Amino acid sequence: MVTAKIIGNKITSARKKVDLSQSALALKIAISPQAVGKWERGESMPDIIVLNRLAEILEVDLNYFSEKFTSIETSAFSVENVETDIYENDVPPKNKKNNWNMSESNWKHVDFSGIKNIHENFSSANIESCMFHSSELTNLQFRNNNFQSCDFSNSKFNGSIFRKSNLLKSIFNDCSFKEAEFYHVNFSACDFSNADFSKVSFENTAIEKCSMNDAILNRTSFVNTELSGIIFEGLMDRCSFEKCSFSKVTFQNVKLINTFFKYSDLKRIKFINCEADRLTYELMRHGKADLSQIKILKD
Repeated sequence: MVTAKIIGNKITSARKKVDLSQSALALKIAISPQAVGKWERGESMPDIIVLNRLAEILEVDLNYFSEKFTSIETSAFSVENVETDIYENDVPPKNKKNNWNMSESNWKHVDFSGIKNIHENFSSANIESCMFHSSELTNLQFRNNNFQSCDFSNSKFNGSIFRKSNLLKSIFNDCSFKEAEFYHVNFSACDFSNADFSKVSFENTAIEKCSMNDAILNRTSFVNTELSGIIFEGLMDRCSFEKCSFSKVTFQNVKLINTFFKYSDLKRIKFINCEADRLTYELMRHGKADLSQIKILKD
């Protein structure tokens, strides 16, 4: 059985052969020197993605760490439908998940499509031009991450919480964000076409030049949120905008049902061929919206 201690000894031996200190190795993997020390003492083990990176840096094959692994090219790495553990002859406890630890990492041009069982904390990572098609990213804690030019199409983020992160020029087509929460997050030039934002909350967040074509907005709340350069289309049901600012925002062919505008100036919103129930209509009137392109729905 391959144990954490054995893996640690192998890392130590290979590191010394290529004349790297723990700090230098940590810098190359974008983790802390303390984490490398824990590996080498057998107190913890790197996951398969990090092992692959270690093999490249230490100039060894993955088989060096365990015969269970086969050598793969990092540039073409795909985790779709991969089941991973570091036991050679041992069987993991029933129902135990092998979690991918994606925190404190830097990835570019890697295909993570279909990835699942990610460690619940996903923080301090820089991810650029990576693929996450049809990935399971539910109930995760995203914090201090930067995602740029990534493709998350058809992935699930249900129940996940995003804090102090940047999502730039990324694709979220057909994604599900049900009951997700966003705090102090910056969105810029992202595509959320057909995304499901049911029961999602945005707070102290900036959403700029993002596509929301046919996005599902059902009981979605925006609080202290800056919305800029956005076109909303489709149904907006039981949503709320509180203390929000709008710049070059258009509601086009939108049906607004029981949607609540509070302490929001609506003069800068452009409404085109929209419909609203009477209460929503009156709230928009109170916010000084231009009602000339809004019809009142019949009871």
